[in-house]
Amino acid sequence: MVAPLFVEIRSVGGDWGVSVSYADVQYLNMVRRVLDAGDDRMDRTGVGTRSAFGEMIRFDLSGGEMPFLTTKRIYWKTAIKEMLWFLTGGTNIQQLLQANVRIWSDWPLAHYRKATGSSISQADFEDRVLADDAFAAEWGELGPVYGKQWRRWLDSNGQQHDQIATLIHALRNNPTSRRMLFHGWNVGEIDQMALPPCHMVYQFHVNISKKQLNCLLFQRSADVLTGIPFNWTGAAALLLMLAQQADLTPGELIWVGGDVHVYANHLEQLHEQMARQPRAAPMMRLARRPPSIDEYQIEDFIVEGYDPHPAIKADVAV
Repeated sequence: MVAPLFVEIRSVGGDWGVSVSYADVQYLNMVRRVLDAGDDRMDRTGVGTRSAFGEMIRFDLSGGEMPFLTTKRIYWKTAIKEMLWFLTGGTNIQQLLQANVRIWSDWPLAHYRKATGSSISQADFEDRVLADDAFAAEWGELGPVYGKQWRRWLDSNGQQHDQIATLIHALRNNPTSRRMLFHGWNVGEIDQMALPPCHMVYQFHVNISKKQLNCLLFQRSADVLTGIPFNWTGAAALLLMLAQQADLTPGELIWVGGDVHVYANHLEQLHEQMARQPRAAPMMRLARRPPSIDEYQIEDFIVEGYDPHPAIKADVAV
């Protein structure tokens, strides 16, 4: 008999008070559901997962509270820098490395090693991408990933479409539209991407009476430990920016997960996280209103009251 990949976790946390982060409470309950009801399977990465299908979690951002987990530190600046990079339409890791964001390096590094037979370290590879524009152009490209699809979608006639600009125009001029969305699942270019989009569809809804902007994010593939908390952070930042640009206030962020999974090599970390007491949710606000969505900088995001437990390290399956 093959030993199971997972052991059950039967309890979460302790006596939570009323002031704890609702993001943590919802997150830890979701972890329990995945571990209790999910099925074990071997996945694309060869690591193995326990997978459940179909989760929905709602966050009310109208009071300024953010869905940053407190049971482990979320590097919120890194998540927001990634979102700002998406909004540039960029597809090369050189831009990310210049902002000290290294979360996308694994894919081009693996491609470079396979293509050249090199055993170069990640640090040395990143240094070359930073220092050598020609090397970056050849080996730092990720293909037509998120930003390309969001800002420079090509139709069959070769015409470019800026989905973000179209969305902002609709939010300002036709806020009752049911067509206010953007997505990255371009079927004709999937095989050219280092990684097909996981958080793939963002749909928006304006509550006219409250002048609030709501966002529903559908994520087809959701890594519970390392992916989901990061994606919630980026989506919350995006909602704040879009609301400001459309003269609205943030409302609900609704997250829907398709394949929601725990990797077999993340169990120990989840045990550690689930034993921690959630703390109060942090607040986030924008320090200024830039002239356009293209001009936000990381310094524009002011986070207050974030006092999380220490970070939990884990490998990302490539």
